[in-house]
Amino acid sequence: MATSHPFGPLSATLRPESALTVAVLGAAALFASTQAVARDYTTRDVGGWTVAASRDGEGCFVTREFDRTGHTTLLLGLEVDGTNHLTVLNANWSIEPKERLELTFRLAKGSFPKHFAVGLASAGKQGFVTNFGAKFPNLFAASPSLDIFRGDVPVERLNLTGSGAAVAELRRCVEAQREKPAGKAAAEERSSGSIPLDPFAGGSGRKLRW
Repeated sequence: MATSHPFGPLSATLRPESALTVAVLGAAALFASTQAVARDYTTRDVGGWTVAASRDGEGCFVTREFDRTGHTTLLLGLEVDGTNHLTVLNANWSIEPKERLELTFRLAKGSFPKHFAVGLASAGKQGFVTNFGAKFPNLFAASPSLDIFRGDVPVERLNLTGSGAAVAELRRCVEAQREKPAGKAAAEERSSGSIPLDPFAGGSGRKLRW
């Protein structure tokens, strides 16, 4: 199953030698309005983080922008099938879209050396996306910070204060998506999407005589 991004589907097209499947961000803008997410879950702020449902209704995400040079954005997404994806972006980075990277991620109770990631660009920022095992959200929630390195070069040191409460809410959001009737969201999208913006434009349809 391809990992879905909060603002649209991602194509899981690249498979590294480590056998990790990484979702690559396509045309969907990471900084699209949160009003574009699933309508049955109210976006909320928890512990300094924003928690919202994915537009496709297949999961949720928690995100935060850090007040520093380049305005680093961190996003952790969690799907109804239990998969997750981590996205980190910064306006100063020069990572090319689909560039293959090996990065080290360090949390308080876990380290992921030479972990595969894929470059992406969105709304004027460059960065990467990757995924981890099922325990990663718990490690993320229990850690005060996330350190990222490219070899010996520090990439980011991010303060995760408040992530425990945010991830707890993230899981509640995912559970709400899981409990929705199967196919309901897709059916609603198809129904509304079939209606043209202006059904009377261009003189379409037959004129009726009265």
